[in-house]
Amino acid sequence: MCGITGFIDNNRHQQDPEAVVRKMTDTLRHRGPSDHGVWIDHSNAIALGHRRLSILDLSPEGHQPMVSASQRYVIVYNGEVYNFKELRSELEPTGYSFRGHSDTEVILAAIDTWGLVEAVKKFIGMFALAIWDKQEKTLSLVRDRLGIKPLYYGHIHGTFIFASELKAIRSWPGFNLPINQDALAMLMRHGYIQSPYSIYYGINKLPPGNILTLKQNSKPELSTYWSVAEITEQGFKNPYTGSEQEALAELEKILKDSIKLRMVADVPLGAFLSGGIDSSLVTALMQSQSHSPIKTFSIGFNEPGFNEAMHARAVAQYLKTDHTEFYTSSKDALDVIPDLPLIYDEPFADPSQIPTCIVSKLAKKYVTVALSGDGGDELFYGYSHYTSTINRWKKVNLLPQSLKKLAITTLSKTTSKDCHTSQNIIDILKIDNDQALYCRGISHWKDPVQLLKINEMPVTPLTDPQWRKSVTSLESYMAATDMMTYLPDDILVKMDRASMAVSLEARVPLLDHRAAEFAARLPLSMKYRNNTGKWILRQLLYKYVDRKLVDRPKMGFSVPIAAWLRGPLKEWAATLLDETRLKNEGHFNPEPIVKKWHEHINGKQDWEHCLWNVLMFQAWLEAQ
Repeated sequence: MCGITGFIDNNRHQQDPEAVVRKMTDTLRHRGPSDHGVWIDHSNAIALGHRRLSILDLSPEGHQPMVSASQRYVIVYNGEVYNFKELRSELEPTGYSFRGHSDTEVILAAIDTWGLVEAVKKFIGMFALAIWDKQEKTLSLVRDRLGIKPLYYGHIHGTFIFASELKAIRSWPGFNLPINQDALAMLMRHGYIQSPYSIYYGINKLPPGNILTLKQNSKPELSTYWSVAEITEQGFKNPYTGSEQEALAELEKILKDSIKLRMVADVPLGAFLSGGIDSSLVTALMQSQSHSPIKTFSIGFNEPGFNEAMHARAVAQYLKTDHTEFYTSSKDALDVIPDLPLIYDEPFADPSQIPTCIVSKLAKKYVTVALSGDGGDELFYGYSHYTSTINRWKKVNLLPQSLKKLAITTLSKTTSKDCHTSQNIIDILKIDNDQALYCRGISHWKDPVQLLKINEMPVTPLTDPQWRKSVTSLESYMAATDMMTYLPDDILVKMDRASMAVSLEARVPLLDHRAAEFAARLPLSMKYRNNTGKWILRQLLYKYVDRKLVDRPKMGFSVPIAAWLRGPLKEWAATLLDETRLKNEGHFNPEPIVKKWHEHINGKQDWEHCLWNVLMFQAWLEAQ
């Protein structure tokens, strides 16, 4: 795992480009403490920088930036292409001679032989790469299909610049870009910023499955080589027609191969284990292919209702793994919170970032690579809010329009403006389509426009009516939309930054694109049955783990933020949410924030998600 950065300075703003790119690269040291390198082409004003975390081929032959054997291409690359050995076997008969054993060298050879697009389509893995074509004088940026690895890009005073994290871009001399109000609105609504937006105007995230091509004196061009929308559409056109047992066997084959590929490493390896369906399945399939007990890691909470450690321990004992657990407290959270703005680099407000940082730090003491169960909920309809949305829409849709109007009028006349439950019912009754109902259900601030200096929310897959029309069912719409938004911009951001902050490589075998494509073809009944998701994943897990150990309501990786904000985090939060401070900083309308803060600390209503979104922006702003 690594960090990459670079720029094309056609206007020759920087007299010492090597010093600039080294400074940028140094900000990414946590992503790659093993090695570093830069490559400069003064004649074309391009600079590439790299930080390396050695996982495969620990020798100097894996050093980057790396030049292809043909001398045509130069690459900086973050990630892993797990099928590099198979690709190497394809390339060697063509006469390609390899110097070392790294996947980076295979990537270059594949691009040299098959061209960039065809090569990328052959890659199985997670990756963000930049490749300079000396012959065509073209820079290409590529991001993996599901957005596992990050990549930012944009222009600063005419210079094109890119990096794995914003901190490298912020180190550019004279950096002074304004905050993007549309991105801030997304953060308030969902707790994360959706691609292609970033917190800064002028800087974008490269969308998953995309290639950006930049030729000299031209504007960047985006093209898509793989997309969730496409595999969803193909799944409708070419559905799986085999039996349930055949589907189960095929899924087991895909996932066992995915996990086998991700267990290849020249450094110690383990797994995160929560005791839930996804992490238990990944752990079980790992252990079934290992000759010795794999190392597993989990954390627990002393607060009732948030602790899964005992479930993880039971699964670990059943599978006979080498298990380590750690109980976290509000003090541990307090210790992590000051580091969150640096770790996440742009405002990010999923509270489970706290335990993710803690468990990553724990795992790093023992391993350099850890496999995670992320992705199962999106691929196989696992989230409980899918069920609640479906049931709510059925009820709302059954009511005649006249009855809805009567209920709205009656509730409006008899309800106090401070009665949030009744107001919520009124707002739901006003909704006339399932897309809006789902978006509202997963929104923290229901109407961020009231907080910010914008007239309307930006259109995203969550609110784009054309995208909703292209998906046949509400279930498919919710899962596919989450794969396009929540997965790459929340779940994978959370894991990437937390693990990379301690130089730990996290791998996500359920997000092998072959598994995603297979899941898209499965009929709904094999994923969602009896108001419960992940049916086929559960059947597969039962082959390896006693179902009594894993059959229980989904808890999620949540933390007791509501209680902490009334207790040990109260003073910290009060300082950041001070009304005068909010007014002076000028990003928010303070009134609704202060109102929710007072209601929360007085126990009238739990507003932890709304408040945490604001707090994470405030903490980030303070750290700049």
